Amino acid sequence: MRDVLTFILAGGKGERLDPLTRDRAKPAVPFGGIYRIVDFSLSNCVNSGLRRIFLLTQYKSFSLQRHILEGWNIYSNQLGEFIDVVPAQQRISADWYRGTADAIYQNLNMVQDYDPKLVLILAGDHVYKMDYRKMIDDHTRTGADMTVACLSMPKSGSAYFGVVEVNKNNMLVSFQEKPKDPKTIPSDPGSIFGSMGIYLFNTDVLLNELKTDADRNDSGHDFGRNIIPQMIQKKMKVFAYDFAAHNEFSYWRDIGTRDAYYQANMDLVGPDPKFNLFEKSWPLRTHYHHYSPVRAYTTGKKPGAIVNSLVASGCVLESAQVVHSVVSNNVFIKDGASVTNSVIMDSVTIGQGAQIQNAIIDKDVVIPAGARIGFDPTEDRKRFTLTTSGIVIVAKKTSL
Repeated sequence: MRDVLTFILAGGKGERLDPLTRDRAKPAVPFGGIYRIVDFSLSNCVNSGLRRIFLLTQYKSFSLQRHILEGWNIYSNQLGEFIDVVPAQQRISADWYRGTADAIYQNLNMVQDYDPKLVLILAGDHVYKMDYRKMIDDHTRTGADMTVACLSMPKSGSAYFGVVEVNKNNMLVSFQEKPKDPKTIPSDPGSIFGSMGIYLFNTDVLLNELKTDADRNDSGHDFGRNIIPQMIQKKMKVFAYDFAAHNEFSYWRDIGTRDAYYQANMDLVGPDPKFNLFEKSWPLRTHYHHYSPVRAYTTGKKPGAIVNSLVASGCVLESAQVVHSVVSNNVFIKDGASVTNSVIMDSVTIGQGAQIQNAIIDKDVVIPAGARIGFDPTEDRKRFTLTTSGIVIVAKKTSL
């Protein structure tokens, strides 16, 4: 794995996650009670033995940088290992990153400095578990110039993903970026082969293709829209790697939208969660805050309950009802309050008798006693953001 250099792209604006991204980059958005979204790609790297990682940032990156410094200082520089945060530097022009491919192109000096055999490029805003070593082995076996990780998914989601068409040997014959009328899987016309935004290159191929793309004025400098079609046109060896066929972990979510973010959190709870955080064979790492244990007690009026939920450290539940929800660190839920089908982030206080359902409450919000959120869309829309499916989002530090 020392011959592999990894880049994690963490510079997107995350506009579709607003207001959760008003003050932070998308990979820094809290998730699952104690994590940040970027923790999943980083944990995959650590568990796969990848120890040379550059994290490319751009927009609103302060909290992301702080999280990496506090929680991911786990490698030894003396052994040539690192996780380095690299902000956009306008190193070769006056432009910021113009696309995913341009982000790597503007940092080609780092590739040349380390001279790896392979370059792995990841997105920092996906939730999944993946052993990248299996993809690297498949790339070597096929003799590929580039390998794209792919996953079978419903045709209805094609407008959100790059769609891959392959021949019988799994070599790409076409690539459509977010098509309305996608190429489907021949044996399953209701499904597509979607790109996961995970790319593995031979280093010499990556250097040549990025330099060719950089000279084109008509390019969006994006791997999906430009680099992959450019390579297919040249009849280069671009192969698809079937994620589900090679990995014991089948779950993968792009949580770039508010509804997708909410649903991915809901996938963590219940007696049989779709995404399991507790597999010891593939530990998920993050920065752990030193909070006290959860304290749940009854005031003597009505007993509280925690049902099919995740509750992080430092929380105080005072005769509170928490049902099918994710509750982050240091949350205080007061006497008689209820939280149902919701995501509650750090340091939120929910007042006595308040009722919350189908909501995302961002950090440092104080919900007044007796408040009702998620019950009346008309009233909620006057004060908060509602997702397409009607989930209420209360922005960070909102005063109610």
